[in-house]
Amino acid sequence: MVLLELEEVTKRYGQLVVIDRVSLRVDEGELVGMVGPNGAGKTTLFGVISGDVRPEEGRVLLDGATLNRLGPAARCRMGIGRTYQVPRPFGGMTVFENVLMASQQGARLRGWESRHAAAIVLGRTGLQSLANRPAETLGLLGRKRLEVARALATRPRLLLLDEVAGGLTDLEVAELMGVVRSIRSEGVAIVWIEHVVRALIDTVDRLVCLASGRLVADGAPVAVLSDPAVREVYLGTDVAEDAVVHR
Repeated sequence: MVLLELEEVTKRYGQLVVIDRVSLRVDEGELVGMVGPNGAGKTTLFGVISGDVRPEEGRVLLDGATLNRLGPAARCRMGIGRTYQVPRPFGGMTVFENVLMASQQGARLRGWESRHAAAIVLGRTGLQSLANRPAETLGLLGRKRLEVARALATRPRLLLLDEVAGGLTDLEVAELMGVVRSIRSEGVAIVWIEHVVRALIDTVDRLVCLASGRLVADGAPVAVLSDPAVREVYLGTDVAEDAVVHR
């Protein structure tokens, strides 16, 4: 069943068209990867879905209901959670307090229930041992995990991951992939923007490519990576072939 649907979404900044009539469907429990060059409009598209960015044209639907007039808080409470490329924790608060706030504001939990939910999320994302650390003291992997944990604490049905593997070592990427698979196994639909291509092809059901604000490919990961248009705008022939070989 379709969970998220974008219908001919367009976003402009002055004369610059950042998102150009993009239509996309994501089913319940589906894991979709998104690739594209820098400046392709991927993060802006996430903003359109989450409510941070208002499109000039088109519709965003969740369960068939149009969300265009709703802001980020309302969409979060309806089940859309997201991370940001640059982690945005409350630095002076502890890791636990960051996740607790997300459970209270996003999932609207209170009292013992919110604390219990936050503790579970810390366990799922491997942050238990860091629960009492100020968020500002975390390393990159810790901040990336906290970004995922805060989004997860809102109890999303759709989770938008924006380059959560960027800057991590191969081992750290593998650990993060395990977290993503665990989230998906519980029925959460995920759209994952990532430049670490192997992380996507080893994890996702479907891959889409965005370039110059347009969707240029949508399909099975190997098929998309083999598409000449995708190689031209993003991956480069050698990278694409290498990624397919290691599938």
